[in-house]
Amino acid sequence: MSKESQNQLGRISLSEEVIATIAGVAATECYGIVGMASRKLKDGIAELLGRENLSRGVEVVLEDGRADITLHVVVGYGTKISEVANNVIEKVRYTVEQSTNVPVANVRINVQGVKVNQPR
Repeated sequence: MSKESQNQLGRISLSEEVIATIAGVAATECYGIVGMASRKLKDGIAELLGRENLSRGVEVVLEDGRADITLHVVVGYGTKISEVANNVIEKVRYTVEQSTNVPVANVRINVQGVKVNQPR
C-alpha cells in the first residue's frame, strides 16, 4: 500500500519502504541506538543491519492515511532503555511527519538486544 497525494503539478506516491527508510535513519541518529536489528531473529540472536538495510528493521503499515511504525533496535549497554525509546519515538514521529506529510498514529520500539561497546 502507498500514500498518494495530488497537487497542480502531478501525483505523489509514497511507499511503505520509503517511510521505513526515513524512520530507520531517524532512529539510528538517536543517542543510545547502536543499530537496527532484523525483524526475524535467528536462534535468539539479534543481528545488526548495515546502513543499506535500515528499512529491514522497520515495519510500516499505512491505514486510513496514517502510518503505524514498529522499530526493532539494538541499544548500547549502560543507557536507560526507557529514555532512549522515548527519544526515538519523538524523533521518528517528527521526522516522518515533516518529511512525508503523513501523520504517524503509533511508533513502537522493540529492543532486540543490548550491545557492549568495545574499547578502541
